[in-house]
Amino acid sequence: MKCKMNYNNTIYACFIGYIVQAIVNNFVPLLFLTFHSTYDISIDKITMLVTFNFIVQLVIDLLSVKLIDKIGYRISVIMAHIFSAVGLIGLAVLPEVFFDKFLAILISVIIYAVGGGLIEVLVSPIVESCPTERKDAAMSLLHSFYCWGHVGVVLISTLFFMLFGIDNWRFMTLVWAIVPIMNSLFFIKVPIAPLIKEGEKKLELKEILKLKTFWIMILLMFLAGSCEQSVSQWASAYAESQLNLSKSIGDLLGPLMFAAMMGISRAYYGKCSEKINLDKFMFISSILCFASYICISLCPVPFIGFIGCGLCGLSVGILWPGTFSMASETIKGGGTAMFALLALAGDLGCSMGPTYVGLMSGAFNDDLKKGILLAVIFPAVLIVTLIYFNKIKSEYNR
Repeated sequence: MKCKMNYNNTIYACFIGYIVQAIVNNFVPLLFLTFHSTYDISIDKITMLVTFNFIVQLVIDLLSVKLIDKIGYRISVIMAHIFSAVGLIGLAVLPEVFFDKFLAILISVIIYAVGGGLIEVLVSPIVESCPTERKDAAMSLLHSFYCWGHVGVVLISTLFFMLFGIDNWRFMTLVWAIVPIMNSLFFIKVPIAPLIKEGEKKLELKEILKLKTFWIMILLMFLAGSCEQSVSQWASAYAESQLNLSKSIGDLLGPLMFAAMMGISRAYYGKCSEKINLDKFMFISSILCFASYICISLCPVPFIGFIGCGLCGLSVGILWPGTFSMASETIKGGGTAMFALLALAGDLGCSMGPTYVGLMSGAFNDDLKKGILLAVIFPAVLIVTLIYFNKIKSEYNR
């Protein structure tokens, strides 16, 4: 007897989708030094891999505003997983075929970045469209799976390299490629509900752009990405410089602690959302984020400052999924265009936040603590924006 798929299965498939995005974003950086030593690729070229991954995902965010509604959610999300799998398989195969090893890796990165970008745009609205209760809880749990995926990718890959040697990284790459392949088959079967409910008016893009609440949500998403990545991207460097850890230990300890704390925050809200007011939770989290930045940058005890990095991960956990939930509740009929533009704003924040920290640190003789101190503007503006939004919220309930 065949087991009939329901919308819970759809949500589970979306959870796995975010694990796929964690794989494509966090596995290759573990191999940067291997690429450098094995293929003699310069560090500046290797840095371009991150840049291209980000640029491609931004382009996908923009294209999704119009294209996904025409293609359909099911085909789009299946193709997202296929792109992710093909890119990972290409990473293992193409360097052995191409004479130019960097070009081979770059092509693979671009292919799986298309998949990662599509997944980011698609899975949140798919979960939002499911006819289930406690959607804000499901959204928070959904985004927690990116954090658990990040932790899992780093730990499992590191363990594999310890047991079998870094020279066998291609096998680990192919193992990770199995995840998007299997989940694409899952998405063939699960039900996908229309994002615009029956009787609900779909807003055109120009109508969305005229809404003051939409631009507040855009600002919140930008600040959520900035607050998160301003510390996350520099967590390993902070661990190395302040705690005198080796680079390998710093690379593991800093980002993993941040990701784990962020995942705990999202999972906690997902489990207890019925008892928690989202607006208050977002506001308290933004204050904690502000405090964590102060702790990281001004605390004279290095270990306490490092604990501040963990508190930052805990505080920013709800910001991204919480903003998605607030936008869905406030702007009825926003559809794909709204989610794609919110993802674009979040990605811009994820890029500009750590860039700003780097520039400010460089201006003060590479003092990372001063760079993070000056980045406190992101949680500060976030607090003010949430206060303003709550003040006008009743006027814009649709």
